[in-house]
Amino acid sequence: MNSIDKFIADFLAACDFTDPMEVDADTELKNLPQWDSLAMLGVIVMFDTEYGKSIAGMQLNSAATVGDLFRLLDD
Repeated sequence: MNSIDKFIADFLAACDFTDPMEVDADTELKNLPQWDSLAMLGVIVMFDTEYGKSIAGMQLNSAATVGDLFRLLDD
């Protein structure tokens, strides 16, 4: 199983937000000011390159929090 702390660090790097922000497993994606299609694409690439897992847009859209994204690694 992967560490949530590593996942959050990877998530922040993949999204490449311009402003530093505090993110934890309960952070709602819709409340992140720069959560947009480019950030989503970064997450899709992160899943593939960092974790060797494919993620569909439908799965990504169904995630409400960073923790929801993390749990997709076990699907």
